[in-house]
Amino acid sequence: MGTKYYTRFLLQTLDQDSVDEYSGVVELHSARQAVMDTVEIEKLLAQSFDLDASDQIRLLNWSPLH
Repeated sequence: MGTKYYTRFLLQTLDQDSVDEYSGVVELHSARQAVMDTVEIEKLLAQSFDLDASDQIRLLNWSPLH
């Protein structure tokens, strides 16, 4: 069982001028207990969209669910 987080972020694709906003619950299945910084979270989100660059993601909110 993983840890669930509420997240809200902006995604801008390189071939578009528009920015899309996403929000929802993300569940991490990791033994890692340390708090991640913004850069790590943005990289994780970028990987989930099969993006190479996390600079396309701008994290707005990331909070654990209880």
